[in-house]
Amino acid sequence: MGVQSASDQWFDEAYYQRYYFDKKTSVVDPEHVQRLGAFVCSYLQYLRVPVKRVLDVGCGIGLWREPLARHFPDATYHGVEYSAFLCERYGWERGSVVDYSCAEPYDLVVCQGVLPYLSAADVQLALRNLGTLSRGALYVEAVAREDYERGTLDEDLTDPRLFRHRAQLYRRGLSEGFTELGGGVWLSHKAEVPLFELECVGGR
Repeated sequence: MGVQSASDQWFDEAYYQRYYFDKKTSVVDPEHVQRLGAFVCSYLQYLRVPVKRVLDVGCGIGLWREPLARHFPDATYHGVEYSAFLCERYGWERGSVVDYSCAEPYDLVVCQGVLPYLSAADVQLALRNLGTLSRGALYVEAVAREDYERGTLDEDLTDPRLFRHRAQLYRRGLSEGFTELGGGVWLSHKAEVPLFELECVGGR
């Protein structure tokens, strides 16, 4: 599938036991995901971004599915995951954000916690691909080098194999296809949604 950054053997049952299923070491807070999902979906509803098709690329155990279904009950949800273990367990489609393709772009693409596992070269490919996959909105979460430097994250709970890319690498790549709205939310240049100047980070 073209990914040279992270080995598919990393994301086995032991990985998900460590970072998802064991409450002592889990990086996942279901309540946080619920709040985050409510924020993203409510903001898109406020902006009147039509959401009928959702792609969750690097969907993990599918934590986004419930809040998305609550806010967009008529939308279809499609999970894509690099981990063969999770694809077998949950029935996701196997694929990578670097080169996953679809016949029709999605109204909303979610990409949470995936990009820091990629080398700089693969990140650039992935960001360009996200611009192709979305015709509406994008939610991206990716820890950056600045988050380590400022002590924003708990390194004891963070996978030490993550690349520590600068935030500018992500912003530069995403800005080719999206306008940054803040809070990790981006709007595709293809979306016909009017925005006020101050709704756009750094202007348009």
